[in-house]
Amino acid sequence: MTDLSLLAARVFALKQVPILCVGDVMLDQFVYGDVERISPEAPIPVLRVRREMAMLGGAGNVVRNLVALGAAPHFVSLVGDDMAGREVTRLVGLHAEVDPVLIVEYGRQTTIKTRFSAGSQQLLRADRETSAALAEQSLASLLGNAMKLLPKVGAVVLSDYGKGVLNKAVIRELLDGARAAGRPVVVDPKGTDYALYAGATLVTPNRKELHEATGLSVEDDAAIVAAARHLIDECSIANVLVTRSQDGMTLVTQAGETYHLPAEAREVFDVSGAGDTVVATMAAALAAGSPLPEAARLANVAAGIVVGKVGTAVVYAADLVASLHHSEVGAVEAKVADRTMAVDHLARWRHKGQKVGFTNGCFDLLHPGHISLLTQARAQCDRLVVGLNSDKSVKRLKGDSRPVQSEASRAIVLASLACVDLVVIFDEDTPFDLIAALRPDVLVKGADYTVEQVVGADLVQGWGGKVVLAELAEGHSTTATIARMGRS
Repeated sequence: MTDLSLLAARVFALKQVPILCVGDVMLDQFVYGDVERISPEAPIPVLRVRREMAMLGGAGNVVRNLVALGAAPHFVSLVGDDMAGREVTRLVGLHAEVDPVLIVEYGRQTTIKTRFSAGSQQLLRADRETSAALAEQSLASLLGNAMKLLPKVGAVVLSDYGKGVLNKAVIRELLDGARAAGRPVVVDPKGTDYALYAGATLVTPNRKELHEATGLSVEDDAAIVAAARHLIDECSIANVLVTRSQDGMTLVTQAGETYHLPAEAREVFDVSGAGDTVVATMAAALAAGSPLPEAARLANVAAGIVVGKVGTAVVYAADLVASLHHSEVGAVEAKVADRTMAVDHLARWRHKGQKVGFTNGCFDLLHPGHISLLTQARAQCDRLVVGLNSDKSVKRLKGDSRPVQSEASRAIVLASLACVDLVVIFDEDTPFDLIAALRPDVLVKGADYTVEQVVGADLVQGWGGKVVLAELAEGHSTTATIARMGRS
């Protein structure tokens, strides 16, 4: 069994590894609300919409996972000339690490999957898409751009959702080109004809897909191994990684080796997008030089993390390292998140029906006044997020002599408090943008402010949240403490 510290070291090796991802991108939309009555028009629930969000789906979710792991993806795909296509382009552009080639085909519908949920229950999914063949000009441009990128990357992902980007000719050209360049290819397959993927380094069917592709039983370990070996022998695929939901994964290699990996998930909220996480982790690990069994172990840990999140979520390198270490230090560090990771955390908490609170400050030298504020804030909610001014932000607000402690030190101290569930560092002078992104249910500030003076109060009240003014603990301030230190 591979030592966990070695696996953690493999995670750090993923940073800036170049990966080419080619496949079908789509727009995942999520509509959340409450159901309090049945429609008088038909026996269906009426969803009162509370919030909406959109993110990259399909091959776009593979790219999101690659970015979260620290890799440097090149992304080649196609969108329609429509609002959804422009939104996909905008969302890809938010990731500075991605080198995108998004071809626009006029008259084509960009794939949209819209999920409607009330509380933790998904009510409906509505799909808008076309799977018609791409125009010849679009295919030529897509393939030409992908082939130019092949020599620059360490591995290739083919993310096939059957929407037209990866037709037979494109798959064959890319597989042949990757083999000539000596690049491993990881395929998330579609359909039943896996002969299309002949020459691939790895395909990643789930149990149902393996059965449909082979027609063989997949009821137990031995049957799954036999079906995977059938694919290897009949379709000239080097290795097969079968994802088995609650039963973990099974890796079957061309060399005759078999590895059964037990499921790592502790809580399962949403399995959508888990396959994308597995593909991204496998490709990044192989590109970074990990042996196939170690890459599979990392992918298995990543899958266990992502199914504990909500929606088409991603796994971050920090998630992987913390999960591998299982240490108290790792647990504290895991409570310090960037804005994107924080949104994932909040989605999971809300899925459990938990109320999220938010407060913010510089917290330069932690004193009893800070502890009082944080304790009062935590009493107002189930989970407390603390927005922490970055060093640059503190310096602008307090002067060149501040902060006394670095943002990393201040964040770790805050994260070690039992009343704090998450710390998010922000660079702006105020937390307005962070509050807008997190949409907390409760906003807490000290009573030296009025509600009208609290930054973000109008936002929180606008979506039905509340603003709480905490009582001040008299006689404590960081400025006064620093002044006393100067006189001593």
